[in-house]
Amino acid sequence: MKLTANPSAARGLGAGLAGTVLLLTAACSGSEGADPAGAGSGADSVKVTITPEDGSADVRPDLPLKVEAEGGTISDVKVEQKAAGGEQDGEPTEADEVTGALNEDETAWVADWNLVPGAEVTVTAVAKDGESGEESEFTSEFTTLQAEEGARLELQSNFPTSGDTVGVGMPLIVNFDLPVQNKARVENSMEVVSEQPNEGSWAWLDDQTAVFRPKEYWEPNQKIRVNLRLAGVEASDGVYGVENHQLNFEVGREQISTIDSDTHRMVVEQDGEQVKDFPVSIGRADTRAYTTTSGTHLTMEKYEELVMDSSTVGVPVDSPEGYKLDVDYAVRFSNSGEFTHSAPWNNSLGEANLSHGCPNMAPADAKWFYENSYMGDPLIVENTDRELEWDNGWGFWQLSWEEWQEKSATGEPDRTDDTGTPGEVHGDPQE
Repeated sequence: MKLTANPSAARGLGAGLAGTVLLLTAACSGSEGADPAGAGSGADSVKVTITPEDGSADVRPDLPLKVEAEGGTISDVKVEQKAAGGEQDGEPTEADEVTGALNEDETAWVADWNLVPGAEVTVTAVAKDGESGEESEFTSEFTTLQAEEGARLELQSNFPTSGDTVGVGMPLIVNFDLPVQNKARVENSMEVVSEQPNEGSWAWLDDQTAVFRPKEYWEPNQKIRVNLRLAGVEASDGVYGVENHQLNFEVGREQISTIDSDTHRMVVEQDGEQVKDFPVSIGRADTRAYTTTSGTHLTMEKYEELVMDSSTVGVPVDSPEGYKLDVDYAVRFSNSGEFTHSAPWNNSLGEANLSHGCPNMAPADAKWFYENSYMGDPLIVENTDRELEWDNGWGFWQLSWEEWQEKSATGEPDRTDDTGTPGEVHGDPQE
């Protein structure tokens, strides 16, 4: 387990590099703006307006890029972006594509996403004359406003990271380096796409942490990609996202484990079939601190060796109830000090609950669970009188779907079937 810290119209045609220039193609709405360059000849030629107009400087990156045709239809729009005075960093991904949507009569196109701050932008539109069918090319070149130091929103950390394999309950956790005020715009700039469609919603834990949780567990054995199109979004007044990111991870087999306080056993099911039945000894429950929390937890991280220190949960090591000991095969499932782990000293496994709150296991059983756990596997504890708080660790499944959606700035569910996000990412031109 490794930890690190809607437009529904057709999507873009792809992305490529021309030298160090990012070439982004979108065939799929706009108005007002520039005098067209490269217009076709003749009085009846199609006329195209591109906004922002040619030669514009310091354009707000969150204003919608638009193309509008008069006397014909729009065939294609290409957008090139490169850092002003510099080269494009790294290879482009899908998250960098400036896709857009055409209106029904194909006379207007508007970009789905914002532009990179501090970039030299070239927009090339191809339009077909309504009379002759002849195609003409139109161009607008402009620069976008640079994000100032101290006002540059960046991704600080994310769980999971690209390349991870996770459990079916895994949320997507995004941490920003600055507070976010325009939460709806930021939500709508983050697109989650799964091979097996689901429905999900973002929730804000605080001004810098957003979490995406599906309505139901992910279907197992599938790939998920996340396009964080943060570049150009105005996260707060005058604060702009500066970079796009793409995450790619996999959901593995379905593993759901259940610990019953009454039976003193842990049952593990994989893909609906029971594979293990372990004797355990959980919290002795003579105090709240020593009561294992009931509810739906997720495995969070794991350690082959770990020092467990009672002072981390408010009990001094030198007090009568204090402890500091080395344990093997520890798997965390809350932020209140709860781990499954090996406990060769506990002679009451399967018979009585005698621990300080952690499910004690036989060494061989703890090792199996350690080796077979992914981050995001559901672990359910039943029949204790201490309920897991939804914000204790990754206790997000403690909330109903309706309660979870209430924590979204948009209040709208987000489909993961590549149809885009449910709302607007652009800023108000009048702001």
